[in-house]
Amino acid sequence: MDEADVRELLRTVTDPDLDEDIVSLGLVNDVTVEEGIARISLALGAPYAPHETAIANRVREVLAEEGIETQLSARVDSNLSPDEQVLPGVKNIIAVASGKGGVGKSTIAVNLAAGLAKLGARVGLFDADVYGPNVPRMVDADERPRATEDGKLVPPEKFGVKLMSMAFLTGQDDPVIWRGPMVHKVLTQLWEDVEWGQLDYMVVDLPPGTGDTQLTLLQSVPVTGAVIVTTPQRVALDDAEKGLQMFGKHETPVLGIAENMSAFRCPDCGSEHDIFGRGGGAAFAEEHDMPFLGAVPLDPSVRTGGDEGTPIVLDDESETGDSFRVLTENVANNVGIINRRKQS
Repeated sequence: MDEADVRELLRTVTDPDLDEDIVSLGLVNDVTVEEGIARISLALGAPYAPHETAIANRVREVLAEEGIETQLSARVDSNLSPDEQVLPGVKNIIAVASGKGGVGKSTIAVNLAAGLAKLGARVGLFDADVYGPNVPRMVDADERPRATEDGKLVPPEKFGVKLMSMAFLTGQDDPVIWRGPMVHKVLTQLWEDVEWGQLDYMVVDLPPGTGDTQLTLLQSVPVTGAVIVTTPQRVALDDAEKGLQMFGKHETPVLGIAENMSAFRCPDCGSEHDIFGRGGGAAFAEEHDMPFLGAVPLDPSVRTGGDEGTPIVLDDESETGDSFRVLTENVANNVGIINRRKQS
């Protein structure tokens, strides 16, 4: 069996999202066959995304049925030269945004990052909310970045996630009083002067609104896609609309809408109460033809986990943790869809 035969077999493997075979989609980079071993490079760019894992497993199954041993690798080529890449070791940058404060955006960002790491991915979490950085407290991280001899910062790690936050540099209780140009300068330095290493995903927790930090991010680094966080009530959805329009103007894909605080889950009686309404995020996503990433209930254990520094997504016994795990998998799958569409 030669390369052409292997490629023909690969035509039987269908992308579950793009609904076409992986050869026609251009998702097969290279195929070599030596001594009965097929070495195949696939254009899969969302590590540990369930759908891309399924594609890889199906490739192995198809070839195994023909008695062929398979060695797989993944590579997505960048259109930028190495000199043009601000974060050359980072495969995917995910912005977590909201139109207004108080919707639990940082909670979503922290649990998303920890959830991706739990899947096995190499993850960084950048707390870009310079005026109200909460991430260190939410993961109980008190270790500050180390400095190398050449002035680079080595981010501390927690739960398998590399962390960077303004709170590490100024102190959690110190106010930051900066104008836009200073915000731009500091954020740019943090992206460029931190030794992030090789990451599958960098999750960026943005401040609320559509201000200087968001503009700096979109103008400085290639954002793979954005997660927009809202609560079910109309006032939050109105502000989510502004965030959606901001990413649209900068031609940044939106990975989907996440609805937080969808219902209060009573720890005593076990029933749910629609404190902020229900279904607003799903309806908003449908109205704008956007993916709905999932709904997370208003659960006291989420607050406890945030205060004590243990993301609830890591609790395998928690139903609310399951909600975050579903959201995490949906985000990873949608990152994969965006990358595969670019490739095809």
